[in-house]
Amino acid sequence: MSQRPSRVPTPRQNRPLLGLARVVGASMQPTLHAGDLLLVSYRRTPKAGGLVVARFADGTIAVKRAVEERQTRTGEAGWWLLSDNAAEGVDSRHRGVVGHADVLAVPVARLWPMPRPL
Repeated sequence: MSQRPSRVPTPRQNRPLLGLARVVGASMQPTLHAGDLLLVSYRRTPKAGGLVVARFADGTIAVKRAVEERQTRTGEAGWWLLSDNAAEGVDSRHRGVVGHADVLAVPVARLWPMPRPL
């Protein structure tokens, strides 16, 4: 398995305002399902209990639930992220705390198949 080159995240205020994300897999059921299309904000600040789009250390980008703020192994501020469906997917139980810089976006709404705020 090849390593993806690491990217330096930009500060939140320099990121685009909105974007799209597609859910892959069953790790966020029953909240989200594979194929759901999400409207995400790159500038919103994550909140405990809310959903985030984050990059894990191996380069995987996933939608997860931000449970609580914790410190990474290097002492940086970060988030403990979990799947809503604990039997599926990978989260902080497997990969550890995700640094604030690797929390890329906050989902705002599901656009498809049935629009609704998140």
